[in-house]
Amino acid sequence: MARPQKPASANKPAASAPAAPPAAYSSGELIQPVYRPGDIEDMDYARDLGDPGNFPYCRGVQPDMYRGRLWTMRQYAGYANAEESNRRYRFLLEQGTTGLSIAFDLPTQLGLDSDDPQAAGEVGRVGVAIDTLDDMRQLLAGLPLERMTCSMTINATAPILLALYLAVARERGIDWKQLGGTVQNDILKEYLARGAYIYPIAPAMRLATDIIEFGAGQLPQWNTISISGYHIREAGCTASQEIAFTLANGCAYVEAALARGLPVDTFAPRLSFFFNSHNLLFEEAAKFRAARRLWARLMRERYGARDPRSERLRFHAQTAGSTLTAQQPFNNLTRTAYQALAAVLGGAQSLHTNAYDEALGLPTEEAAQLALRTQQILAFETGAASTADPLAGSYFVESLTDALEAAARDYLERIAALGGMLRAIETGWVQREIQQAAYQAQQAQEQGEAVVVGVNCFRPVEATPITPLRVDPEQEAAQIERLRAWRRSRNAARVALALEALEHAARDGGNLMPAILEAVEAGGTVGEIATALRREFGEYRETVIA
Repeated sequence: MARPQKPASANKPAASAPAAPPAAYSSGELIQPVYRPGDIEDMDYARDLGDPGNFPYCRGVQPDMYRGRLWTMRQYAGYANAEESNRRYRFLLEQGTTGLSIAFDLPTQLGLDSDDPQAAGEVGRVGVAIDTLDDMRQLLAGLPLERMTCSMTINATAPILLALYLAVARERGIDWKQLGGTVQNDILKEYLARGAYIYPIAPAMRLATDIIEFGAGQLPQWNTISISGYHIREAGCTASQEIAFTLANGCAYVEAALARGLPVDTFAPRLSFFFNSHNLLFEEAAKFRAARRLWARLMRERYGARDPRSERLRFHAQTAGSTLTAQQPFNNLTRTAYQALAAVLGGAQSLHTNAYDEALGLPTEEAAQLALRTQQILAFETGAASTADPLAGSYFVESLTDALEAAARDYLERIAALGGMLRAIETGWVQREIQQAAYQAQQAQEQGEAVVVGVNCFRPVEATPITPLRVDPEQEAAQIERLRAWRRSRNAARVALALEALEHAARDGGNLMPAILEAVEAGGTVGEIATALRREFGEYRETVIA
C-alpha cells in the first residue's frame, strides 16, 4: 500500500527538527487527530474482544495475564565458542533472565562445519559455533535444562541442533517430557527474508514438519516451531504485512502437519510465534492484539480446532534491531524501552530487548545487562503489567486493531488466490511486496518524512565513543582444532553407518528425527549430517525477482 503523500512544505531538510509527529501507520493509513465512539461503533465485545483468556483472545491468552505469570525475560546470546557462550548464559541467569535464547553462527545455521572453506571468517562471529555433540555439551554445561526454558534460533539445521540438545538431555538422564523450550524451525521466512536456507522448499518443509510430528509425541512442553514475523519485519515489511505473512506461513505449517495425518489438536497447542516490536507504540500493541484474534478465528473456522490451546497465539517478541543506530547509540536504550513497552501492552509471553551497541557489533556484557534491566524495570517499576490488556476500549487502539486485522485478511485472501503461501513464495510475490514496503520506508527516511533521531535530525556534534565486543580471531582456529580432535577420537565406522542410514531414511520418506538423533549420538557433525541430506535433497537456488 502506498504511503500518503505529504505537501511539499513538509519535506524539511534532513538535519532540521520535524514540525509534527508521524501522521500515518507503517502501512500508510492516516492517523486521525482524534478518535471517538463512532470509530468503533460496530465493535461487539463478546465477538471481537472477549475477556482475557477467552476466544477470540484479542485481550490475551491468559485470564490474569502477567498477574499470574510474567513474560519470560530472554536475552539472545551466543558468540565465539561453546565455553564463551556458556559463560555469558551463566552471567545472564545470575542477572535475572528467566529463559535462555541461543544465537548460532552462520556456518552452523547453514550446515557447514567450522573447517569448511565456506565458513572461513564467519566462525563464532554472529553466534556460537556448534559442530559436534561435545560442543553442545559444553554450551549447556551446568545449566538446569529440566528447570529452565531454552529457545534456539535455528531453521535449516533445526532438526540437527534439536537432536544435539535432546542427546545432551538424555546423557544427563533428563526425561524429555520435562524439557521446555522452543526451536525456531521456521524455514519459510528464510526464503522470504533472511536467506539462511539449504534445501529446496519441499524437503525443507518436510524437515520442519518432522519436528512438529516428533514433538507432538515426544516433547509435550516444547514449542516445535516459532513462526517468525520478526525477520520479515526486519526486511522492511509493514505491520499489517507482518501479521499476514506470518500467519500465512503458520497456515502452511498447519496444512503440512494435517497432510501428514496429524489431527490439528495434537500439534497446534505447541505452535508458537515470534514478532517484531517496532517503533510506533500503539500500532505495535494493536498489531499483537489483531494477530491473536485473527489466528484464533483461522484455527476455529478454517481448521476446525476444538482445543482452546490450539486457538491461542502465544508469542515471543524482540525489539526491532533494524531501528538501532550506530549514531548516538545510547539513543537505542530509549528506543528499546518503548518497543518493549509495546510488546507488554500487546500481551507477549516472552521478550528479548536488544542491546544499545548492537548496531556496532555483538553486545558487550554491560550492554546485555542494561537490556535486561529494561525488562525488569518495565515489569516491576512501571505498573504496565498490573492488569490484562490495559489499552482495551481505547477508541484509537480498537480502531487500529480492526484496521490491521482487515488489512491482514486482505493479504491472506490475495495469497489464497495465488495458490497458497508456498506458491506465493516460489513466484516471488511475497518478496516483492516486502521489497516495495522497504523501499518506501527508506525513501521516507531519506526525504526526512520519517524521523530517525540522531541520523536525519537532531544530529550529534561529536560521535559517542563506544568500544564494541570483538571476537578474537584465534577462536576460529581453536574451534577448528577442537572439531578435528573430535573426528580423530570418534568411531568413524559407526558415524559412516549412521550417515548412510540417514540417507536411506531421507529416500524412504519417513520422519527423519530418529535417524538424525542416531547420527549425532554416533558422533556425526552438523556439517556431515547436513551434507548427507544435501546429497538426497539438493540445494535451493533463489528466485530472481525483477
